[in-house]
Amino acid sequence: MGLFDRLRGDGAPRVAFIGVDGVPYSLLSENEELFPNFAAIADEGTAGKISSIVPPESSACWPSLTTGMNPGETGVYGFQDREVGTYDTYVPMGREVQADRVWDRVQEDGRRATVMNVPVTFPPQRNVQRMVSGFLSPGLDKAAYPDDVRDYLETLDYRIDVNPKLGHQGDKTEFIQDAHETIDARFEAFEHYIEEDDWDLFFGVFMTTDRVNHFLFKDYERDGEYKEEFIDFYRKVDDYIGKLREVLPDDVTMIVASDHGFTSLDYEVHFNEWLRAEGWLSFDTDEPEELGDISDDTKAYSFIPGRFYINLEDREPRGGVPEDEYDEVRDELKADLEALEGPDGKKVVERVVEKEAAFRGDHDDIAPDLVAIPNKGFDLKSGFKADSDIFTTGPRNGMHSFDDTSLYIDHPEATIGDADLFDITPTILDLLDVEYSRGEFDGASLV
Repeated sequence: MGLFDRLRGDGAPRVAFIGVDGVPYSLLSENEELFPNFAAIADEGTAGKISSIVPPESSACWPSLTTGMNPGETGVYGFQDREVGTYDTYVPMGREVQADRVWDRVQEDGRRATVMNVPVTFPPQRNVQRMVSGFLSPGLDKAAYPDDVRDYLETLDYRIDVNPKLGHQGDKTEFIQDAHETIDARFEAFEHYIEEDDWDLFFGVFMTTDRVNHFLFKDYERDGEYKEEFIDFYRKVDDYIGKLREVLPDDVTMIVASDHGFTSLDYEVHFNEWLRAEGWLSFDTDEPEELGDISDDTKAYSFIPGRFYINLEDREPRGGVPEDEYDEVRDELKADLEALEGPDGKKVVERVVEKEAAFRGDHDDIAPDLVAIPNKGFDLKSGFKADSDIFTTGPRNGMHSFDDTSLYIDHPEATIGDADLFDITPTILDLLDVEYSRGEFDGASLV
């Protein structure tokens, strides 16, 4: 902390949350000798595997983690959402998040927050003492508030994100170097503001972990060419977590968490092509360019990851499914999804979640009717140009998972148990002694 903070002596508790996007708990817990700093938090506090949300995509996960609410309340269901009553789509940004963030509640309580690199927070909020927006920000010049933050970060060669195109190259050397440079600058920035700022909540996210997992995770799980480079990168992540923990004063509780788990990717599954092949989806043109090109004969269409919408009359512009047939059509689609097998004979889908089981709130009018949670190895895609093949492979060899999400809490009274992402915000508020109504979150405090 800065000099003023060290001298203020008000006795108020503080929390430092460090996000490690997409880091599976099994990676850390099964290799404690490689990652001693994570192991130390588990030994001295608590750690465990928690569940992500439906669907387990970062653009939906981080709004839910930072609000304690499901997408029906946050209004964000994924990287791409649709406008009400149309086929038009948009990329949700920070302003689309309709629920209060944990740092909003901290600031409203008269406390201070420093927020850095959280996905889906662009543009940066002006009601937070410092904020650097994360994933989806167009560039550092517009992502940092106030201006002196941008000026300092530029001296570090701070990047909002890695260059994911480098991961598409057969030789991953340049990608790995870029990942190291990105996380090095992120650590320097986190350490600087942890020590210099007067904050009650520090909230920072390492997203580079997710990027490395997308392109190297199978190398780790199946002894591939870049396994050692993968391990070396995570040794650095562990080292940085340890160094950040060392600079925290005794009155600060450290929480480290991911937003979803990860597993190896064997096949990308292009569901709009599958829907077309199975007679669920048809287009008015031979070369569709967008969702609006579907015909009124269409019964269902898909968004990533594994989100399915019934083409319902009076809801969709070209809805072809009458309302009184909705349940029957949805049940049929659910059964078809559950029966789908991949080229290897394995079931593609682990389970199919119905809308009302996953989403509730004031913003569930754009919720998908079904969400497929895949089995390991099947990454669920969509696209509206109708790919020539249903099952393909690409440059990515790692994919998100619903389970195996990580949570570490450096507090002796914390108990993780059967927890999920929704529990993190009420836990932070409890640790900070910020009052809230127990019924306003989809989760509960773990302390």
